[in-house]
Amino acid sequence: MSDIFAEQKNLLTELIFKYKKHVDFLSIRLELAAETNISLRGKKIETLSDSMAVGGQVRACHKGGWGLVTFNDLTAMAEKIEEAIAAAKMVGQEKTILAPVEPVQIACRLPLTGSDPRQIPLKAKKSLCDRYNDIIRSYSDRIIASSVSYSDCSQRVLLATSEGSLIEQSWSDMEMRFAATARNGNIVQTGRETTGSRQGFEDLESLDTKVKSAAQRAVDALSQRTIKGGIYTVVIDPILTGLFVHEAFGHLSEADMAYENPDLLSVMSMGKQFGSPELQIFDGAAPNLEDCPTETPKLHRGSYFYDDEGTPATVTQLIKDGVLVGRLHSRETAAKLKEKPTGNARCLNYHYSPIVRMSNTWIGRGKTPVKDLVRDISTGVYAGNWLGGMTNGEMFTFSAGEAWMIRNGELAEPVKDVTLSGNVFKTLANIEAIGDDFYWDESGGCGKGGQGGLPVGCGGPSLRIKEVTIGGNTE
Repeated sequence: MSDIFAEQKNLLTELIFKYKKHVDFLSIRLELAAETNISLRGKKIETLSDSMAVGGQVRACHKGGWGLVTFNDLTAMAEKIEEAIAAAKMVGQEKTILAPVEPVQIACRLPLTGSDPRQIPLKAKKSLCDRYNDIIRSYSDRIIASSVSYSDCSQRVLLATSEGSLIEQSWSDMEMRFAATARNGNIVQTGRETTGSRQGFEDLESLDTKVKSAAQRAVDALSQRTIKGGIYTVVIDPILTGLFVHEAFGHLSEADMAYENPDLLSVMSMGKQFGSPELQIFDGAAPNLEDCPTETPKLHRGSYFYDDEGTPATVTQLIKDGVLVGRLHSRETAAKLKEKPTGNARCLNYHYSPIVRMSNTWIGRGKTPVKDLVRDISTGVYAGNWLGGMTNGEMFTFSAGEAWMIRNGELAEPVKDVTLSGNVFKTLANIEAIGDDFYWDESGGCGKGGQGGLPVGCGGPSLRIKEVTIGGNTE
């Protein structure tokens, strides 16, 4: 990438100094982004692109009102600042309240442990996709459709604020998605896998087993019976645990949701008991803290040093010993709720304003040996992986990627079309045991407020949960 930031730092400082007296808060964000996107569907190439974008945003706050202006012409920054200030003054009617943070001037890069994807030729990335596509297509004559997608994005961000911060930050993110569709007569089934990394291109080069797994699940599901719907004791694997803690609980921990919803704020009141004393839930982006829990998010897809308001990344414990002790904040929500900022104001890119978002969210490892989680279940369900899910306030519905019946304490026949649903607070209370295993799922791309695909990490151990509603046949 061109080192365009070097010549812009002094200009940003001058512009901030010139205009900061007109508003309560002012920030300018410049961004360089280089992206590769490849998409194969069957033998057809749907997308093959290598691009670079340069742009920025101005945020101004006056009497509690925010103005946001984005731009691609770096020579027009003064004009855009004036537009953002004018917009903030049009809507501001109250008082600007922002939790204080120490100004900092720093340049930092999330370190790669492997190869930088920007140094890998487009041809090599396309060949990798072709290889995985061939694995899917050749797996079985039952496979009727395949899709493989690859994406990487290297972002370099320069943030200047009216409080004196000048933060340069950069990282690279990579992701691959696979889908295999199988058919037997009128029965059609699909298996999917997704993975990502912020560590190095090599993380995407040895995924043959994962790709075959997607194809195998599609083929196997053709002959599996649909589960009988009902209420079961369920054991979920760490991948589903990660999805559950992110979707069902994590979003409820984002303080803008609570602040804007008095009923939810009442439910999510500090000190409230939500689970057993063994239950610990965290969110954290800091990649280099020494005093974190065992499952510290060192270098995961939601890792960064500073959020998009210049607040240092932290690790926030949300539930401690089953009790709600924290939530995720921007500077504004922290001030309004009289709590500490947590460094969770994030935006997908310069087109969007920072909002409260999760980073890496996980449930802490438990003490129950995994094999003991199913031991005394007479009839239950073991569910793993995921196909998708949705949440609506306190309610959630998730689809398992694979599942087996549990009979007399052992895994029995595989079943399909397993959907788990319920109330998140009741489900947390119904966690009977927490496994001693742990796994980080790097497949997450979170959507909120129109900002879809923001990289996040999810993790956790296997969980045993009683009284889970499972959808399926009613016969």
